[in-house]
Amino acid sequence: MPREDRTMRADARRNYDRILVAAGAAIARHGAEASLEEIARHAGVGSATLHRHFPSRQALLEAVFRDRVKTLCAKASELASDLDPGPALVTWLRAVGTHAASNRGLASSLMRGAHDGDPTLGTTCHTMIVNAGGELLERARQAHAVRPDVAIVDLLKLVSAISLATEREPGGAAEADRLLALAIDGVRPHEGPHAHGEQ
Repeated sequence: MPREDRTMRADARRNYDRILVAAGAAIARHGAEASLEEIARHAGVGSATLHRHFPSRQALLEAVFRDRVKTLCAKASELASDLDPGPALVTWLRAVGTHAASNRGLASSLMRGAHDGDPTLGTTCHTMIVNAGGELLERARQAHAVRPDVAIVDLLKLVSAISLATEREPGGAAEADRLLALAIDGVRPHEGPHAHGEQ
């Protein structure tokens, strides 16, 4: 029996993960109102299995959002290990922009249904992103790759605004990247001995 229980738990976890992946892809294509039946079909599970894991659309949206935020925070840690401070921050901000663009109404749907779901989700996820980005920013600041007066919330607002402004444009991703490069250039120090430091 214990072996069967472990197998069931492993199968359930695989189904849960497959549903999250399928839901993320569907939201990227169709927005937060993506068909739950289509999500179940692409995950290779039945509707009953989907609803067993996620009893409501709100629960599924919350899980997708939380999973994306965890991935974004994990990427910050990886970049801190793999890249110099300046490039690590810029690469992560690009990932934040991609994250924002791929949400396609997810955040607003979560806000509309906040009374039915986890009321702390938005605050918790925002704090996680600010903390992860704040660590990258502090490393970049110490390396003189950004101005000392720049705050992580400033950078996140810029990324969010750029993503919102370009999400419906043809070639929006390339335009977002161009605007983000301009924004990053604006927060680099341009005077003193470190003006031509990390790019």
